[in-house]
Amino acid sequence: MLVYRIALRQYSDSLKASGRAARWNPNETFVIYTASSRSLSCLENVVHRSQIGLSLAFNIMTIEIDDRIKKDVINLIDLPANWKDFEQMPVTQKIGEEWLTKNKTALLQVPSSIIDEEVNYLINPKHSDFSKIRLIKTEPFTFDKRIKGS
Repeated sequence: MLVYRIALRQYSDSLKASGRAARWNPNETFVIYTASSRSLSCLENVVHRSQIGLSLAFNIMTIEIDDRIKKDVINLIDLPANWKDFEQMPVTQKIGEEWLTKNKTALLQVPSSIIDEEVNYLINPKHSDFSKIRLIKTEPFTFDKRIKGS
């Protein structure tokens, strides 16, 4: 399976987690966020950046995940109706932190908070199967100027 990650150019040469809090992890827990498609990866970035932020130097990372790697899945039905709300981030962060702590799988499939029918994949860099996940290509990525244009 191929997944995608858009990152600032200086952070796109390897698979590293920042440890910064996000929807599925609290601060100081390390997880790599990826999307199931290039377009979803683009949208996941767009919702968090201003037009000025989108003009920085980015790369898109193509990541290959061995199909034999087991994954856990969080379905929409598993989440509260308002899980996308900012105030609900502690709920989703707890789910992600519990997944990381159990360390049973290297992957967690989660619903996109932007498009219900799409999914993102979280990668646990501390799992033993992480060695079977490879960054296979990195190439420049430019956000279309019409996105968030004035």
